[in-house]
Amino acid sequence: MSFPANLAAPTLDDFARIARAAFDALPEPFRQLAGEAVIRVADFAEGDVLADLEIEDAFELTGLYQGVDLSRRSVLDPLPQPSMVFLYRRPILDEWAERGDVPLDELITHVLVHEIGHHFGLSDDDIDAIESET
Repeated sequence: MSFPANLAAPTLDDFARIARAAFDALPEPFRQLAGEAVIRVADFAEGDVLADLEIEDAFELTGLYQGVDLSRRSVLDPLPQPSMVFLYRRPILDEWAERGDVPLDELITHVLVHEIGHHFGLSDDDIDAIESET
């Protein structure tokens, strides 16, 4: 299959719009619980983030949750910094191109929901188990 030469990759702004639409399409209870989380889109994770996670190849990280998840919060704690969900454009685009079997907006939604799952206190294993049931 050949692609037109003028086909451009979605920009960071395009990704942000797709992520916002994906978030807005989630069920209301899910959005309510996740409502405070800030969604950020960047080309790649910062070098210090990759180093902290012991990831050598920036293309291996498509998304990240940073913050205190809901299961660890207490009303006695000081107000935490806003939770952040990062979506990394270049690794997501790379996975999308390699797979070729899923629309880009579905892949962005998948990564977004996965990271919001961490906001709820779910581990990767928990999220994988839920996904395998659907």
